[in-house]
Amino acid sequence: MAAVRVLRSYSRTAGRLICVHHIRSCSSVRFIKSKYTSIFDKSAFKFSHQHRLFKTSATSNGQIVQFKLSDIGEGITEVTVKEWYVKEGDSVSQFDSICEVQSDKASVTITSRYDGIIRKLHYNLDEIAYVGKPLVDIETDALKDVASEEDVVETPAVSHEEHTHQEIKGHKTLATPAVRRLAMENNIKLSEVVGTGKDNRILKEDILNYLAKQTGAILPPSPKPEIIPPLPKSETAPAAPKDKGTKIPIPISKPIVFAGKDKTETVTGFHKAMVKTMTAALKIPHFGYCDEIDLTQLVQLREELKPLAQVRGIKLSFMPFFIKAASLGLLHYPILNASVDENCQNITYKASHNIGVAMDTEQGLIVPNVKNVQVCSVFEIASELNRLLTLGSAGQLGTNDLTGGTFTLSNIGTIGGTYAKPVILPPEVAIGALGKIQVLPRFNGNGEVFKAQIMNVSWSADHRIIDGATMARFSNLWKSYLENPASMLLDLK
Repeated sequence: MAAVRVLRSYSRTAGRLICVHHIRSCSSVRFIKSKYTSIFDKSAFKFSHQHRLFKTSATSNGQIVQFKLSDIGEGITEVTVKEWYVKEGDSVSQFDSICEVQSDKASVTITSRYDGIIRKLHYNLDEIAYVGKPLVDIETDALKDVASEEDVVETPAVSHEEHTHQEIKGHKTLATPAVRRLAMENNIKLSEVVGTGKDNRILKEDILNYLAKQTGAILPPSPKPEIIPPLPKSETAPAAPKDKGTKIPIPISKPIVFAGKDKTETVTGFHKAMVKTMTAALKIPHFGYCDEIDLTQLVQLREELKPLAQVRGIKLSFMPFFIKAASLGLLHYPILNASVDENCQNITYKASHNIGVAMDTEQGLIVPNVKNVQVCSVFEIASELNRLLTLGSAGQLGTNDLTGGTFTLSNIGTIGGTYAKPVILPPEVAIGALGKIQVLPRFNGNGEVFKAQIMNVSWSADHRIIDGATMARFSNLWKSYLENPASMLLDLK
């Protein structure tokens, strides 16, 4: 009861309080008022009952409000936090960038609606944030008179032990982002790891050794470079013959770090979008059609146009020609540039040719599209492709770039392979997969063998509304444009 009398006496003289958190045995009590913070040691209180007092009136200095994640459209209900631009204690102004989030369709930068100080980040990197839920807590003066009760945030009490620990561990932990990520993935606190690098920097080996102690795993020793003395000139080993025809593929995946245990990850971002899209695609009966195209003339034409494209600051690949030829073919076969409703009762013929291009990125498979190809020149298509490739590599494609596609081409040949079985992206009704360009022998009209630049193409179409003959005729027209590029001039508008 003595403790209660002290509390009541302090409440009458201390002024308005935001809130009083946990008052309990063996813990500290923190009172927050306008300018002062008072911490009572656990020895001052010897009772075991819990008390909790609330006042929702604003303090004289500022009000802590919860900045909630707003609806970003496209029916998105959750996003993944990819990067924080602020940390607790930072000052922000309206329209300052707070973080970057990634949905299953695009990356979006979230900006602040208030002027104030960041008091709490509700999510760590790569965690799922939900629309309508708090993203950060901001202390601001702007809403102190009109803030609703749900925006008042309780300030958590810090125990005496925690307070002392924070003071002891107040120094900054030195570690690279890769090491911090490895520690986060294995639920390791960096404050518990002893760094062996310069200035006590924590290295990857320190994390692995810590894991080995925790799990009992035996880690393989780090390989040491083997020093080989140079051979005398007379004993110099002969150079191995170079096999120009054999190319060893270079692995692009990151080496797996042995951590001693399995890891389960939540399907998020573009991978989650792939699950949703491919599940819907299973309902579509696919019709396949394959052919080969002689690109010998197109290869020569591209070599002639590349210097002109470079003068304009454009990297000219074969893809703009493939896209433009497909658009010219769609003018003759508009059923391939259509969509069908879920019950397959209505067909919508699309006026715009928004041709998607499948891209392989670190985030996964994405399919941005070039808008209104029917009114674009080959150079304009190439310029837009350069922009999409740059943004796609950086993971900065917007929702507009990734939605609204009506027809898709997948250039799988840049990685390898000749034929494929592409999967239609609903609500589209057709897709093409392009193989790699190969130099192969072929016969001309006189029966003579010549060197040809051959590319294979694989088409898939929705067999509910597209028959095989239509797909074959479209492919033949597309093929004729590419085998004789000058013929495209006849249909250009």
